[in-house]
Amino acid sequence: MKRSIKFTGLLLLLFCISAFTIGDSLGSGYKVGDIAEDFKLKNIDGKMISLSDYKDAKGFIVTFTCNTCPYAVMYEDRIIALNKKYESKGYPVIAIMPNNVKVKPGDALPKMKKRAEEKGFNFPYLIDANQSVYPKYGATKTPHIFVLQKTKAGNMVKYIGAIDDNYKDASAVTTKYVEEAVDALLKGSEVPHKETKAIGCSIKA
Repeated sequence: MKRSIKFTGLLLLLFCISAFTIGDSLGSGYKVGDIAEDFKLKNIDGKMISLSDYKDAKGFIVTFTCNTCPYAVMYEDRIIALNKKYESKGYPVIAIMPNNVKVKPGDALPKMKKRAEEKGFNFPYLIDANQSVYPKYGATKTPHIFVLQKTKAGNMVKYIGAIDDNYKDASAVTTKYVEEAVDALLKGSEVPHKETKAIGCSIKA
């Protein structure tokens, strides 16, 4: 009887350990150095967009953002500026709206299109309708940025985190993390800050 209890206890312990291990590994998302899978998502113009469509790109500034988060709204002009500065250099912005539109109807595709027109978005604004892409990246906030570099192995993650170090005031920014990362990649240098804490609203599942 005692042996049976001990065996049962051991099984429970092993189950708990494995459950925690699986829980930690699931949904953790890409790390710096990982190869990001391609995706195919609908743009606000109705066309399906993939990273593979950008034959001449050297990499990408993948940006998880939305209409309804105040943090994302505060960064809209800076995201537009990033694409203006780096698209011609081979690093276009690819914006993805990850929220569940049943929870956030203000992020539905028609609203996305309206917002893009109002702000003059100069980049694709895609919807992760099935919410299948953002978990692979491990995105948790809007905005949350992933700088990718094209390599022979695929699109390698080179930077994860915030756009810069001051979401409240663009004029008070002291470190522009995304610009720093892309500039380093264009020079063939090491990215100085490979990961920072993304500041924003939680993605609504």
